[in-house]
Amino acid sequence: MRNIVITAGIMAGLGVFMAQMADRLTPAAASTSAVGQTALVATPAPSGLRSLNIPRDPRGHFLAEGRIDGQRISFMVDTGASVVALNESSAARFGLRPTPGQYTANVSTANGTVKAARSRIEMLDVGGLVVRDVDAMVLPDEALSENLLGLSYLSRLKRFEYANGQMVLEQ
Repeated sequence: MRNIVITAGIMAGLGVFMAQMADRLTPAAASTSAVGQTALVATPAPSGLRSLNIPRDPRGHFLAEGRIDGQRISFMVDTGASVVALNESSAARFGLRPTPGQYTANVSTANGTVKAARSRIEMLDVGGLVVRDVDAMVLPDEALSENLLGLSYLSRLKRFEYANGQMVLEQ
């Protein structure tokens, strides 16, 4: 298990390094709003699909605004996360309040293994790309500082990829 965690950490580091190198070779232009936040807008792709381009933030992460039950929520796109992961504070805003006995799943994080509660999100909208009935996990606030947009959402899209310094989501 330890070797798997170490290998995953090395692969994540290499991925960030390679993404930074790609940006240096082909810089991406990000549109920003007046308050300095990146504007994310789903646009129709030539094939008739909806597409969302998410530029990298100064830390090298891809941040996206989403909506659960019409309420805004911030995510970090994490292609290495199996499911959408919400911290307890965020989950509570949407009525997801697991009891202590529901924290039965063991989840490996960068900070070690923690207990999480399985959950389901009825509808998750990220930049106009809507996916229904999304598997999620609720983790203690101490274990998860940012909500993660994981594969339980991303794998239900037509495609997602890193291209030209941006994360591209298409539905």
